Amino acid sequence: MKNLYLPLYLSGLLAVPAMAQTPATPGAPAGQRPALAPGQTPTPRLSLPETPKGNGRITGTVLDATTKKPVEFATVALLPATGERPLDGTAADERGRFVLKGVAAGAYRVQVTFVGYGAQVQNITVADGTVDMGSVLLTATTQKLGEVTVTGEKDVVETKPDRIVYNADRDLTNTGGTAADVLRKVPLVNVDPDGNVELRGTSNVRVLINNKPSGIVASSVADAMKQIPADQIKTVEVITTPSAKYDAEGTGGIINITLKKNNLEGTNGSVGVAGGTRSSNANASLNVRRGKIGINSSASGFMFYSPNRNELTRSIRNEQGLFEQSLRQEGDGFTLGGGGFGRLGFDFDPNKYNNFNLSVQGSLFRNKGDYDQFNQPSNIPAFTRSTDRNFRTQSYDVSGSYTRTFEGKPKREWSVLGQHTRNRNTQRYDLDQFPERATEGEKTYREGSDNLSRNLETTLQTDYTHPFSETATLETGAKGILRRVSSDYDVQIDPTGNSQLIRSAERSNTFDYSQNVLSAYATYGFSLSKKVSTRLGARLEHTDIEGNFEQGEASTFTQNYTNLLPNLSLSYQPGKPGQTVRLAYSRRIQRPQIFYLNPFINASDSLNISYGNPRLNPEFTDSYELNYTTFVKGTVINGSAYVRRTGNAIETVRFVDENGVQNQTFRNIGRNATYGVSLFGSVKPTPKWDLSGNLNFYYVTLRSPALDLTGAALDNSGLMYNLNINSSYKFAKFDDADAPAWRRGLTLQFFGGLNSPRIQLQGRQAAWTFYSMGLRKSLLQDKADLTLNADNFLQATRNLNTILETPQFTQESNNYIYMRGVRLAFNYRFGKVSAQPQKRRKGIQNDDTKQGEGGQGQGQQ
Repeated sequence: MKNLYLPLYLSGLLAVPAMAQTPATPGAPAGQRPALAPGQTPTPRLSLPETPKGNGRITGTVLDATTKKPVEFATVALLPATGERPLDGTAADERGRFVLKGVAAGAYRVQVTFVGYGAQVQNITVADGTVDMGSVLLTATTQKLGEVTVTGEKDVVETKPDRIVYNADRDLTNTGGTAADVLRKVPLVNVDPDGNVELRGTSNVRVLINNKPSGIVASSVADAMKQIPADQIKTVEVITTPSAKYDAEGTGGIINITLKKNNLEGTNGSVGVAGGTRSSNANASLNVRRGKIGINSSASGFMFYSPNRNELTRSIRNEQGLFEQSLRQEGDGFTLGGGGFGRLGFDFDPNKYNNFNLSVQGSLFRNKGDYDQFNQPSNIPAFTRSTDRNFRTQSYDVSGSYTRTFEGKPKREWSVLGQHTRNRNTQRYDLDQFPERATEGEKTYREGSDNLSRNLETTLQTDYTHPFSETATLETGAKGILRRVSSDYDVQIDPTGNSQLIRSAERSNTFDYSQNVLSAYATYGFSLSKKVSTRLGARLEHTDIEGNFEQGEASTFTQNYTNLLPNLSLSYQPGKPGQTVRLAYSRRIQRPQIFYLNPFINASDSLNISYGNPRLNPEFTDSYELNYTTFVKGTVINGSAYVRRTGNAIETVRFVDENGVQNQTFRNIGRNATYGVSLFGSVKPTPKWDLSGNLNFYYVTLRSPALDLTGAALDNSGLMYNLNINSSYKFAKFDDADAPAWRRGLTLQFFGGLNSPRIQLQGRQAAWTFYSMGLRKSLLQDKADLTLNADNFLQATRNLNTILETPQFTQESNNYIYMRGVRLAFNYRFGKVSAQPQKRRKGIQNDDTKQGEGGQGQGQQ
């Protein structure tokens, strides 16, 4: 990839130093905004000397001369009839529209500029009314260089008023890895060694793929992140205060993973392969566009392998009030897994006002493991269980959309979208029990189990955007989500260890669950002044739930509720380009999903059982955030102060019954509050060195005014933090003839992160660290890369230590997870492409349910 920098040309006093460092993107789709530097946000008015004021107005729309598409955020300067000193100026909006207000009567020149385009100057005469310049056409000045794709340089992390964007394709330490490796490096996001995802300390976060839910994450986000290769991820967006357009779920926010998609004219693609000590994968993509029709496709396969070991010690308070050991467990095993992920997209633009899009994606995932666990209870003889586990899941998503725009109204848009998602997974285990530490010989007990789970989801949605003026816009829409979830769990036992397995009716279970959510929203955005803008919104959601389960005696339950969920944001631009202050509030809902609701008792570990609670109610959260962003001479600073308060919170509750068995379930017993401050910074110490980092401090209080199942009140709090640093050094560009050959196209990158201990309602989890280094060399005329990565190379395993403390018992568990990894990856890009305009594509966004452990969290903060 050749990198070409073009200075941002701004006439006279409009030449803003911070913007001048923004690289152009020659060869990018004409009419599409080149990448802005992190934190750089267009300002509707640039600071200029005092000029005579009047009642005149100048309006117009900046378009690409070839494609007639808007040129976003082009710079508009008002010049005198003679001379070059600007009298006033502004920036076009995302639809190319601009307006200059308070212009005195007289003759002027209007100059319009933007990177990658030639300047356009027009003479106009202003009276007391409005002068409409109509369409101002800019001609692209970029060049196509044969078969080489020329792109601009983006920073690894960009900040925007309502979100943080991590450009995964710019971070070479991701090469050959998985989506889990990518998420660990995203600001504000934590991924523990088990793969569980948190955002600003809460696991109540929704993960989307290409702005929509996917069956791949229906059962477990942790497993899903192993299936998506990092090489196919373009960006990860973190939205901490979503607007009313988004479903009201996800109290911590939304993480949107955008996969790579090429809309350039012609045929192009890539192939890649990576081999490593923990995982290996291969992936390929092929994209074809011919005029109005485009096809995007990709496929990948992967495998992973990992040993594991754990220990657990439990002590129970006796009648004298002292704790004495009641259980010790030791286990070790090995896990081997793999699968594939593929997607195919088709889009058709019959004309510039209509677009049709159809896409399908699917995944397969398998893993199996052998596990031996020694159990030493205080009330029965010691025994060992040898378990063989097999897990299989497959999913697919089919979605389509139609988008209609309108001539003369760039912001007016109507869309209709639909999606069907299916996820099916089966889990099978077989265990043999032996006396003491034996793992073969005479068996004293046998057990087997099959679990079939299905998740069907159908979504219909329509959205409409209507501009009333340049500064006032209404967005409205409606949506329906129909879910059908089932779980069929069958347990067979042999109490003697040498007879046939017989079905256990008490432990087998059939559970059916349906959830229908109908919603409507409206958002109105308008400007209060030249520097202040606001957005008011609300979402009305109605939920109908019905559940049926059989375990012993059949039971049915229903729920229905309607909720109005408001949100508000207020933005202030002090006047300096790239400087923004934003205040936001939102009220959001968390609905429990099947993991929390299923009453089936999972007793595969007879001393530690778990089950759901079908009577759970939704939880509600009020979130407040104050955000400040500034961009000064290549340096980005983004700071936030936030408060998150949750009532009726769903929390994990653990207690030990009279047989010494730990029970784990869920209840609406929590009142949680989080008070935090986060800071992100990005700087270029030298032209070849990029350095960025993120720091997040937050104080959490978890409180249960009600009593838990043991009759003891619950209360826990503490200060938590996480920080990371990302550094990249480019020795020399591939086409730098003055540099030695070994330096050309050579890049070194480092990432490191530290996470404090995690506070839970009944205990805490130990701190953990993660780091990686990568060295990449460009080859074959910059069409290929060879990358060597090393992760956590100083230590083979990480101990995910967890301590539970209750009035009834204490428990400490150590889970040793293999984290050391080295991998070598090769990627090759091919094809001849040319610029082609890209339309906005709408996508379904279902983010309205609280997910299960190993994926969307455990209801703990």
